[in-house]
Amino acid sequence: MRHNKKFNHLGRKKAHRDALLANMTISLIMKKRIFTTLAKAKALRMYAEPLINRAKEDSMGNRRLVFSYLQNKYAVTELFREVAQKIADRPGGYTRILKTGNRLGDNAQMCMIELVDYNENMLKDKGAKKTAGRTRRSGKKAADKAAVETTAPAAEASAAEAPAAE
Repeated sequence: MRHNKKFNHLGRKKAHRDALLANMTISLIMKKRIFTTLAKAKALRMYAEPLINRAKEDSMGNRRLVFSYLQNKYAVTELFREVAQKIADRPGGYTRILKTGNRLGDNAQMCMIELVDYNENMLKDKGAKKTAGRTRRSGKKAADKAAVETTAPAAEASAAEAPAAE
């Protein structure tokens, strides 16, 4: 029975799956964004996020543990130096998966997985205020809003003239 065995085996044996996920994690850390299938990205998120979380506390034990998974000293150095500084105040959710459509050859669902704090476009949009979307209404609210805006400056102007008259 498969009770409580919920991770995706990805059609591979354990050694092959571990090597695949370690290599994808190294690529994600070094390049900050990779394109892959949706199933591999979801498996990668479960593999990489605990390792990224370890990088918050830079100790010899954490470095050795992460190195035992990745076996790449350049990726470990990058993770503990640069990535750890960006994610220091984030409580979790270090990766983002964005679906990009289906692959032409076999119609597999493709996506982009990236480190959240390295997407400059999303960070810029987060700081900007969102505008109101379209509505199906004919424009009653817009007309009412315009009427309120035109009367408000007139009221302010009359209030400004009153102290000047005194």
